[in-house]
Amino acid sequence: MPFSSDHIDELNLLAMFDQSSAQEGIKVHQHSAAPEMVAAAERLHRKGLITQKDGGYLTSLGSEVVEQVQRVLSVLSSN
Repeated sequence: MPFSSDHIDELNLLAMFDQSSAQEGIKVHQHSAAPEMVAAAERLHRKGLITQKDGGYLTSLGSEVVEQVQRVLSVLSSN
């Protein structure tokens, strides 16, 4: 099953979180962020990966997923 555009948006949003600090969250501003990022944040919140529908902090599940996202990005970015 290939990644959908929604999956890619969610992965891109998760990649914005600073994995080294659980105290740093993100805010997806509804009036200035791209609509697909607003929708991705809402989906990630419904899935239990982030604490707020407009970003917030990673949940423990979200932290685990971000670790995997970073691994995938690292592998795909290597030459």
